[in-house]
Amino acid sequence: KVPVLIVSFFQHALNSGIRRYHVAPVLCQRAKVAMSHFEPNEHIDYEKLEKNINIVRKRLDRPLTLSEKIVYGHLDDPAKQEIERGKTYLRLRPDRVAMQDATAQMAMLQFISSGLPKVAVPSTIHCDHLIEAQSGGEKDLRRAKDINQEVYNFLATAGAKYGVGFWKPGSGIIHQIILENYSYPGVMLIGTDSHTPNGGGLGGICIGVGGADAVDVMAGIPWELKCPKVIGVKLTGKLSGWSSPKDVILKVAGILTVKGGTGAIIEYHGPGVDSISCTGMATICNMGAEIGATTSVFPYNARMKKYLGKTGRADIAALADEFQQHLVPDSGCQYDQVIEINLSELKPHINGPFTPDLAHPVSDIGAVAEKEGWPVDIRVGLIGSCTNSSYEDMGRSAAVAKQALAHGLKCKSKFTITPGSEQIRATIERDGYAQILRDVGGLVLANACGPCIGQWDRKDIKKGEKNTIVTSYNRNFTGRNDANPETHAFVTSPEIVTALSIAGTLKFNPETDYLTGADGKKFKLEAPDADELPKLDFDPGQDTYQYPPKDGSGQHVDVSPTSQRLQLLEPFDKWDGKDLEDMLILIKVKGKCTTDHISAAGPWLKFRGHLDNISNNLLIGAINTENGKANSVRNALTQEFGPVPDTARYYKKMGVKWAVIGDENYGEGSSREHAALEPRHLGGRVIITKSFARIHETNLKKQGLLPLTFADPADYNKIHPVDKLSIVGLADFAPGKPLKCIIKHPNGSQETIMLNHTFNESQIEWFQAGSALNRMKELQQKSS
Repeated sequence: KVPVLIVSFFQHALNSGIRRYHVAPVLCQRAKVAMSHFEPNEHIDYEKLEKNINIVRKRLDRPLTLSEKIVYGHLDDPAKQEIERGKTYLRLRPDRVAMQDATAQMAMLQFISSGLPKVAVPSTIHCDHLIEAQSGGEKDLRRAKDINQEVYNFLATAGAKYGVGFWKPGSGIIHQIILENYSYPGVMLIGTDSHTPNGGGLGGICIGVGGADAVDVMAGIPWELKCPKVIGVKLTGKLSGWSSPKDVILKVAGILTVKGGTGAIIEYHGPGVDSISCTGMATICNMGAEIGATTSVFPYNARMKKYLGKTGRADIAALADEFQQHLVPDSGCQYDQVIEINLSELKPHINGPFTPDLAHPVSDIGAVAEKEGWPVDIRVGLIGSCTNSSYEDMGRSAAVAKQALAHGLKCKSKFTITPGSEQIRATIERDGYAQILRDVGGLVLANACGPCIGQWDRKDIKKGEKNTIVTSYNRNFTGRNDANPETHAFVTSPEIVTALSIAGTLKFNPETDYLTGADGKKFKLEAPDADELPKLDFDPGQDTYQYPPKDGSGQHVDVSPTSQRLQLLEPFDKWDGKDLEDMLILIKVKGKCTTDHISAAGPWLKFRGHLDNISNNLLIGAINTENGKANSVRNALTQEFGPVPDTARYYKKMGVKWAVIGDENYGEGSSREHAALEPRHLGGRVIITKSFARIHETNLKKQGLLPLTFADPADYNKIHPVDKLSIVGLADFAPGKPLKCIIKHPNGSQETIMLNHTFNESQIEWFQAGSALNRMKELQQKSS
């Protein structure tokens, strides 16, 4: 059989009137297809994927889900790897790494510490997190380049030295750039951002990780992942009207909650899949991070093929067509859980406030808000972000705005637009969408994360003022967007945000309610319709990519010892071989504690490359059970209350180890490893909770901390902030073996509880060495 790619290649040649090709030798082998335009010498290896899948299928003797095919297809040793969903740890070989600038700083600092000369897999850095939204795209970008020059220079030179591609500020949001250039069906990509699963919209297994995990992969070390369970979401029917892909994940979030996907891949399948655009699938996969999922994925189909073609990658689509049987689930495969959603019956949703799993139909939100005392007047509507900034998203929003303009209306609320990439910005400018959104009252921001991650210099309210915003973002934790704990943030689709911003109130339902035009006549908005892809080719806009040189060994990377933005890392201390005795409790956390609570973003982003400086935000957002306050804990040595970081520093100065006690799903949200580096840097040794979010638990292990869970969740109530804790039996620390915790109360009494853990043998070695990076260096020294 002649491969489809070869046939299409020669058909194109003949149609072009070209006669100079010598056919016979070429047909003897498959054509090699580059992973991306930017790495012509790095090729997609579907043959290896196929070989590994066949080995595993023969061993397991059962049909495989798509998730299993891609994950097991990247096993380091498919013949011998122990495979049990939800239990064993897999050793994997991802195809590539992507890092956003806020997390890339620490990842590259760790890679520099490894002493390795160059990355072992294709890797990229994307400048999207450090651009603050103030007055508009061009001005904000110029300002960001000025104030972040030191960091951008470090990342650019480090990329050049170690072989990492560098996307300059203004390029766009990492996940949109990945979708446009790097994701493809069957790829395994890890990224230092929790919304890396966005790439699942192109049929890849794309997983958010901490920087230390990225360093492992860039160093050529097999990457460990607990074998994920697979939750199937069967889609039937067809999206129509005001319902959008965003509503699928908003509905799923309401069903599974913020921790229902933990330890699992969400795999969408069924006849309804084909009614969703490729970028719509990416939206759904992106926000799967909000339910704790390892990642999410869709099967390869014609919508993906169409997107690949439009983004200049028809050769990848042709190759994927050849291997399509490995890029879809096997018939009869089994899921650990199945959810079914009829898209024909799905109504527009809006989730929030303060948590992304509090789901409401848009038709109900006005009444619910009034009942709960949430502000119904919308102060700001914000569309864009890595979740919803595609050409289709902008087109549907523009379709709504155009109707309002036709009746003489503009937005009653303030309104902002964030293009996902320079390519999207340039294309919506060319095709008129950006101007329509400006005409209705919108402000086009830079191609960056902006308000979604708290990079928003908001001026229309005072801190502490109760207000409501609606966004097309993915996350709406307390204070996340503007650092105001009284901002009630709701997430929904871009077209619903646009409609609600025009109406100015949560009480408006665009499916049924009427607006009053400038002429006094009532009218109803029609459901928006827009092209999923531009009729013309995408306009790439400005060239913002820096290729790494073939030989970067002579490149100098400068980190000033007096810098307040960057700091070279010192190794953490090794475990001394003793039990952890008489630890003080830094804080016992009450309720939700996300990575935003542990290591806030916003103004703190500027310190992401300086561990000591950013440690001054440690747990400042967490609520202390002792007094119900944030950033106020008792110093057990002085009995005075003070900020959490100051207290931790005092304990470290006095040589006293400490622990944190947490609630459910501790560390949910971002992949930021600073939430693990900071407690380790300030002397913490143990984090004990009812349960952990996946990425944060791994990050804690990587930095030599002990993340432990109560064998009996009720034991959370036995520990008080004034107690001392001892973890005993560490000399016999072993996989699957619980650890004993002795609680010493101030009155002299004590009690013992049991703590569980998920450490495997290599992760125990990280703890013993002081960190995963320390252990890597030990192994390098042994091998040399």
